[in-house]
Amino acid sequence: MGPPSLSVREHVREQRFEAIWTQELNEVFADVAPYYDRANHVASLGLWSRFLASFMSIIDLRPGHRVLDVCAGTNAIGIALLKREPSLEVHAIDRSVAMQEVGRQRARKRGFHIHSVIGDVHSLPFPDNHFDVVTLQFATRHLRVKRVFAEIHRVLKPGGHFYHCDMLRPGNPLVERLYYAYLRFCLAFTGYVFRSGPAALNCKKYFIHALEMFYSADELSGVLRELGYTDVAAKIVFAGMIGCHRAAKPQPG
Repeated sequence: MGPPSLSVREHVREQRFEAIWTQELNEVFADVAPYYDRANHVASLGLWSRFLASFMSIIDLRPGHRVLDVCAGTNAIGIALLKREPSLEVHAIDRSVAMQEVGRQRARKRGFHIHSVIGDVHSLPFPDNHFDVVTLQFATRHLRVKRVFAEIHRVLKPGGHFYHCDMLRPGNPLVERLYYAYLRFCLAFTGYVFRSGPAALNCKKYFIHALEMFYSADELSGVLRELGYTDVAAKIVFAGMIGCHRAAKPQPG
């Protein structure tokens, strides 16, 4: 049986995962923060840098742009953006103190400063029409999608762009089954190799269920359009297992 229809998807996701989102994920990311980047490199068979480069390739930047990285984690996106354009004003928001502490250390070692805020991305603590660019990578499966995307729309300047990348639910049922089988193996393997604590180990099933209930690339494009974004475009990687989206906040009039 496939996921529920788009009209009820967000409600069902929230009912099913709210306890994990609000009570357990902070402990999970506190557990995995010290080895998060290395685990992703292993789980992706060494392709993690290629995934990042693929996402970076769709992002348009200008000198001095004000950028917000939502669910910034270990600041992989902010660092990559500053390497490309050092004049950017980069802000990061994440709920995990542990992940952002790793991110601050990574940025500092490279001579970069990223303005960090610890907070709930469902209610962004920034004014309307404030950022030229907003990015969000590999976190949306753990979020109330429409609320976060609406908040991002609010804080974007008219004409600004939102860039999104995440693991998605493949549109092909066979690819989907193989994908989940591989992810189950990866979660078990990385948990063993990096000696994950109880919080991370207890959420292994959740990470698969979150994908089963998530959006395909086409469905996510539809959500963006429904929320008022324009010029929505998707770049699909690995048979729909990963998708990058680009969308704009329209100019008034």
